[in-house]
Amino acid sequence: MLEYVKTILLKVSFDRKLFEKELRKAFKVLIPEELKQLKQWCYEKFSEMYLFVLNKVFSRAQV
Repeated sequence: MLEYVKTILLKVSFDRKLFEKELRKAFKVLIPEELKQLKQWCYEKFSEMYLFVLNKVFSRAQV
């Protein structure tokens, strides 16, 4: 599922709202270890564009 979530996030990364929505949905389908990997990957790929969104979503989830 992790690779699927990554693919979706890459495809919707053009739109902040869609990106945030799909990122939140990932928390429903991934196990804690996958969420840690997703967090690291997201910060590597999207921190320049969506740092605020990443901080908001991941701080609430406490991964």
